[in-house]
Amino acid sequence: MLGFVADQFAASSPAPKPRMRRARSYNVSSQGQDGWTIRKTLTLSDVDITHPFLTLPRQPVENHILVHLTQLERNQLNNREQVTVNARDEDTGETHVMKLKWRGSYYNLIGKWGKLVRAKGLDAGREIKLRWFNGCLHFSVPNEQVPTAIPIQMIAPPIHREQWPIRKVLTLSDVDTNHPFLPLARRSVEDHILIHWTQQQRELLRNEEQVNVNALDVDSGDMYVMKLRWRGNYYNLIGKWGKIIRRKGLGVGKEIKICWGNGCLNFSVPYERNVVVLPGQEQWPIKKALTLSDVDTNHPFLTLPGKAVEDHILYYLTLQAREQLRIERQININARDDDTGDLYIMKLKWRGSYYNLIGKWGQIIRGKRLQVGREIRVRWDNGCLIFSVPES
Repeated sequence: MLGFVADQFAASSPAPKPRMRRARSYNVSSQGQDGWTIRKTLTLSDVDITHPFLTLPRQPVENHILVHLTQLERNQLNNREQVTVNARDEDTGETHVMKLKWRGSYYNLIGKWGKLVRAKGLDAGREIKLRWFNGCLHFSVPNEQVPTAIPIQMIAPPIHREQWPIRKVLTLSDVDTNHPFLPLARRSVEDHILIHWTQQQRELLRNEEQVNVNALDVDSGDMYVMKLRWRGNYYNLIGKWGKIIRRKGLGVGKEIKICWGNGCLNFSVPYERNVVVLPGQEQWPIKKALTLSDVDTNHPFLTLPGKAVEDHILYYLTLQAREQLRIERQININARDDDTGDLYIMKLKWRGSYYNLIGKWGQIIRGKRLQVGREIRVRWDNGCLIFSVPES
């Protein structure tokens, strides 16, 4: 961002628009034929009214919004401050005073966003369109086509295992056993779960804000009594979720599939393909002698060669996880010390020709007393980065 401001806005005369990078698939289109230069599919965090903000990717904002701001406003953003902007709702004609805040690799639009989420009934999956025109940020969320109301069927259809209408890639908060809950988007729950409930059950959920449900793990056959809790724009599945996380070894990036059948919430987390070591293959495909920078506790990170990581780690990630790494330049991963059995939540950061493993690396250096020249071995297995530093 510092370089961007210095390079793009140093001249007193209006600077030409910077060359736009190839779109990085944020579910965002940065140029439209109808004049809307930024498009984004709303996520669960975008419509969370408890912490209301709209996240916008950096490059489209800098290409299509910041170029219209004054030098003073750009300097304010550069100093990690926020800038007040007028925002016009093209659907209603209303104008709001909002704030644009720089967050490093992205920007947040805050201020009246919570009011807009409630007033417009915004849900995850809806598309928002933005552009800058005549000194003002314009936005629109086109109304969805509402289908003709269909009488609610109270009898649950037979469950077909291949049909899972609700799918979600687990995030860091989803697998946090300290505060265990699984958030599910409101629309998907209402379309595919609540539609099978009785009117009395739906009224109880609306009034009491939570209802007991039977939940069947179709992978193991285990049955749990859980609670579905209404949280406005989404629902939380709570109760035995922490136990399920530990029992199934759930981690960031795994996909959970959910459907309703036979009066029960059914869920599945398909097992990932494991790394099978064939005869003659190396059990530890990545090996490295630790360097001075690898054991520096002041700036702790482990550098891993790019091709080795892509061949032996990224190969096993989901397509969505790889896309996230490409867009955000880092992803959360589970890491296990094969020597001690300790588990860590760490980050894998893409640096171009190499990758950094960061997060708890400083703690690992101190705990294992790592030194220059020691060999670290790394592999991927069952959704987890495994590492070992054999005793010299």
